[in-house]
Amino acid sequence: MGQGPLLPLLPELVRAGLRRAATPLRVAWRGGWVYRRFLKGQLADHIVFYPWDAAPRRLEDADSLLRGRFRFHGQVVDVPAGVSVFDLPPPNRAWHEALHSFQWLPALSTAGGEPARRLATNLIGQWVRRYGHYSEPVWLAHIMARRLANIFSHGRLVVLNSELMWRSRLFVSLREQSRMLERICQEAPDGLPRLEAAAVLALSGICLDDSEKRLETGLQRLEAELARQILPDGGHVSRSPEALLTAYRHVIMVMESLSAIGQEPPHTVRNAHDRMAPMLRFFRHGDGALGLFHGGSECDPRMVAGLLARDDIRGQPFFHARHSGFQRLSASRSLCLIDCGKPAAGAFSLEAHASTGALELSSGGDRMVVNCGTGGLAHENWNAALRATAAHSTVTVADTSSAAILPAGLARDLLGPRLTGGPREAISRRVETAQGWSVETMHDGYVDAFGVRHERKVTMSPQGLSVTGSDRLVPAGGAFKPGLGYAVRFHIHPDVRVSRLEGGAILLKLPGGEGWRFRAGGGQLGVEESVYLGGGFVRRAEQLVITGSMKEAPADIAWVFEQVRG
Repeated sequence: MGQGPLLPLLPELVRAGLRRAATPLRVAWRGGWVYRRFLKGQLADHIVFYPWDAAPRRLEDADSLLRGRFRFHGQVVDVPAGVSVFDLPPPNRAWHEALHSFQWLPALSTAGGEPARRLATNLIGQWVRRYGHYSEPVWLAHIMARRLANIFSHGRLVVLNSELMWRSRLFVSLREQSRMLERICQEAPDGLPRLEAAAVLALSGICLDDSEKRLETGLQRLEAELARQILPDGGHVSRSPEALLTAYRHVIMVMESLSAIGQEPPHTVRNAHDRMAPMLRFFRHGDGALGLFHGGSECDPRMVAGLLARDDIRGQPFFHARHSGFQRLSASRSLCLIDCGKPAAGAFSLEAHASTGALELSSGGDRMVVNCGTGGLAHENWNAALRATAAHSTVTVADTSSAAILPAGLARDLLGPRLTGGPREAISRRVETAQGWSVETMHDGYVDAFGVRHERKVTMSPQGLSVTGSDRLVPAGGAFKPGLGYAVRFHIHPDVRVSRLEGGAILLKLPGGEGWRFRAGGGQLGVEESVYLGGGFVRRAEQLVITGSMKEAPADIAWVFEQVRG
């Protein structure tokens, strides 16, 4: 990337560089005797309320922990007897952050029993002895917030009937961490981590009865972040369904905790909650899990259902989420989700995908057409490829992504792997036709590089038995040159069997027994290998690909998925 595209990032780069340069001074000041005097004050002696946390947890994880095996984000560390896990070198930063976020506590709390209680008590005691004073990254705002949230939600296992001196040291640490979070909450990385930190700051004012002011400050900051990050239609500004789910989970925790102490949630928080729930339903496929867009995974359908069950309003999803940039076509058992918007910008684009125009299609509880998903923290080496346009069920021009990740270098090191470039304009409209509802969408992500505009139209029949589409590539700039190659991709879920039929069509056999036939015109139809990481691990899959090249006139590609009745 040349200097031109970096100029708008210069102020952020300067701020990030100065903050990094000041790290030794900041750590020395905050960890020193003088600063720690500011963290003293009234000391709570119990947790007032243990919030319900919907995050999934498995008993198998507790069993591994009890055998000394700490597994986070795909990395495993085996802890020898007599050694503290906090004294061992972490395999990577994500594992290290999970360890210090007390990500092991929910599983141990779920398992219960004396062995789990003893291990959790020992781990917390080891942590307090080693990290009682400010240090980085252990005391960074977002890590501290996650650690506090886990203690508040799952600490009953260790707090009740605990030894007096151990309990006293824990609550001294909770006081200092909560007061520190109040001071540095705004330093959490922009986006979801900052919203989480604000929510946990409010929780700390509820769960520890030592400061009404901290509750007030936390609620004010949570309201501010919800106003910034939750769009009018209820979506998250990152455009990620999983990010929305995480934000909603934290809002639920705060609202239920306020109710437990007899307080009404602020109107802003209640209003955000009431917008978010229908948007979560918008993104749910028939299997109960979420669509794969912008760094989000399927997520545990039981977690999604559990959270939505706590929504008294039961608001139904829109068909067109205009602010979030998504369209939803549904009829009978069929559902189609279409990304019609631009990727998020700035700090909100760290996990954004170049997926404008991409669609997902499911029938009943079976996913059929998907996007490839996300590597997340467990499979980081996949993330760059999965964020590219080719990993989505849409059109790719000249084997090039419609947006690019900030290249390796100082800028990426300071600001993270942001998505840059991409469409300046992405619009859609919804029309009712004799064939059913249609969505028409367009984006200009390829205009600057290749002088080509992508237009897509998708129509679902009234009974949901067919989904008909067309893709049009229109010359729209001086950069256009005839002979430009294109590929229309439809990634198929790995549970679907793909086979060829006579005449060139493709048969898709769904796990539930349904058969769907795919036909296409306007290019050469083939079946190629693909990959699927929607469920947290790598699975082989296949994709249907229509390839061709543009002439002087626009290129028109037609395709249809139709259920085989038999």
